[in-house]
Amino acid sequence: MISFENVSVKYDDAPRSVLRNVNLTIGEGELCLVIGHTGVGKSTLLGAVNGLVPHFTGGTLYGRVTVGGRDTAEHPPRDLADLVGVVGQDPLDGFVTDTVEEELAYAMEQLAVDRMVMRKRTEEILGLLDLAELRHRPLHELSGGQQQRVAIGSVLTAHPRVLVLDEPTSALDPAEADEVLAAVTRLARDLRVTVLLAEHRLERVAQYADRVIHLPGDGSVVSGHPAEVFRTSTVAPPVVELGRLAGWTPLPLSVRDARRAAGPLRTELAGRTPGPARAAHRAGAAPGAEALRARAVTVTHMGLPAVREVDLTLRSGEVTALMGPGGCGKSSLLWALQGAGPRRSGTVTVGGEAGRDPGTLPAAEARRLVGLVPQTPTDLLSRPTVREELAQADAESAGPDARPAREVLDRLVPGIDDAMHPRDLSEGQKLALVLAVRLSAAPGVLLLDEPTRGLDQRAKSALIRLLDDLAARGRAVLIATHDVEFAARAADRVVMMTNGETTTTGPTAEVLTTSPAFTPQLTHILGPLRCLTTDQVAALLNTP
Repeated sequence: MISFENVSVKYDDAPRSVLRNVNLTIGEGELCLVIGHTGVGKSTLLGAVNGLVPHFTGGTLYGRVTVGGRDTAEHPPRDLADLVGVVGQDPLDGFVTDTVEEELAYAMEQLAVDRMVMRKRTEEILGLLDLAELRHRPLHELSGGQQQRVAIGSVLTAHPRVLVLDEPTSALDPAEADEVLAAVTRLARDLRVTVLLAEHRLERVAQYADRVIHLPGDGSVVSGHPAEVFRTSTVAPPVVELGRLAGWTPLPLSVRDARRAAGPLRTELAGRTPGPARAAHRAGAAPGAEALRARAVTVTHMGLPAVREVDLTLRSGEVTALMGPGGCGKSSLLWALQGAGPRRSGTVTVGGEAGRDPGTLPAAEARRLVGLVPQTPTDLLSRPTVREELAQADAESAGPDARPAREVLDRLVPGIDDAMHPRDLSEGQKLALVLAVRLSAAPGVLLLDEPTRGLDQRAKSALIRLLDDLAARGRAVLIATHDVEFAARAADRVVMMTNGETTTTGPTAEVLTTSPAFTPQLTHILGPLRCLTTDQVAALLNTP
């Protein structure tokens, strides 16, 4: 179905080729997982399948890419639209209509699908992706996870023979991700649709893959059976990391497989108590000092409640994860806390009893008090080069605690060229740039909305170290996230939201090990040990 013959891709002014002498043959009905660190060329590989590379992105493609017998050099994306469906990293970039139902129908309209067939397919996708209640909702009013489901649905309605998905679950909660991946798997198994899927949250998708394509970063490609590739890959899900640590052969790819192999390990570790997944107290912080207090915060959109009388306290030196199903009000709460979003009622105070309400301050002053990185970070990028974005951040962040934005960026994703246009970066690199811009000011309270979208494991580890450093300096951090494995490693405390209300608050280990949906892989595998990370398991194995 898909063939790469000696393919190399080099962008103008780039020092070397992103892809180099790639040879791949992908058969009909295969589900291929594309893995690798941020910026190694995963999006380029996917873009070459439907002709976006080089017809849209520029650069030079050497060699030959064919899809269903069509040479992408001779067929631009419009000539492949009936064959290849693409869902990009940012759903908003692909929307062309106003409402959910219109977006689902758009691709079929362009392909002249019969009206009765269009109606049937639309209803099927509305039910499959749990979008029926949103059919008439404007797209810009949806949560990030809801937008992502619509983007996937708009491609599925056209019934493509090849489906290309770039980070399809990055904005979905665990239950939504399972539903979407189950639907994609059915397409591959039952309808022989060929699927190429790039994803950083490997714990969600590894078990579904027929093949793994690993990009190590030197332009080459390693392709093979998932268990074989993951044994030596630079990135791997927690279940594979545990298998490597325990020396299991073959490596497990699912929680079910790992449970079967974990009996001796559970016996060996029985009676031992794991240490904390992270340091609960950091030197240099003001322990327990109240940094932000929210009381009875209520937010409504178009008369509908999004946040219902939420009480929340953030303390200096503490990292808190805000979790819950998609559309439960996490983003609305963050914007209300920062002061830029609407707040129907309630109070927000930053800085203790004598603190100020950011909602009553000028925007620039509120940003220095409470920093917010939104779900769509590109909204904050306005300069023509990375260098100018960083310089502007440094100019606006002058103060005793300010840090050079370039220093922060290099800690997250090193090596980004100063001369590049910010919108030419990968989604992970864009997010890292916006994080650097916001974090350079070192605000007393930092709010992050899905900060790990597009970030690989290495960048997530760098982000955790950066948040640790901020917490050690007395900052309070609140992270809205669906990334369970990241929350297990990054957060001291977890607050769960449902239907606009906070339902559970407590230490990370206590909340995540008792939540049926938001539970780390290792907790599922090792059960009563309540381990959240492989580092905890390694420490137990090294304990006499």
